[in-house]
Amino acid sequence: MLTPDIAVDIVNDSLRVVVTLVVLLVLPSLIVGVLVSLIQAATQINEQTLSFLPRLLIVLLTIALAGHWITGYLMDFCVAMFQRAASQVG
Repeated sequence: MLTPDIAVDIVNDSLRVVVTLVVLLVLPSLIVGVLVSLIQAATQINEQTLSFLPRLLIVLLTIALAGHWITGYLMDFCVAMFQRAASQVG
């Protein structure tokens, strides 16, 4: 039976996974975006598309480098959720 305590634990674990993965992908993009914006401000180049390509490349590079870890992290989370569900049934 799904008690409120178990539901809160599931939501807590799910939010932890989401926040971890979002921070992993967004933080490098944010840093590169700020650096490109500083360079644009210093050189007075006001091209909006100039900051898009470096951020896109950094996100793709982050996915390429951390993809294996991300997949393992999600698989561990899914296995834990299925084990938790199985323990509630039987």
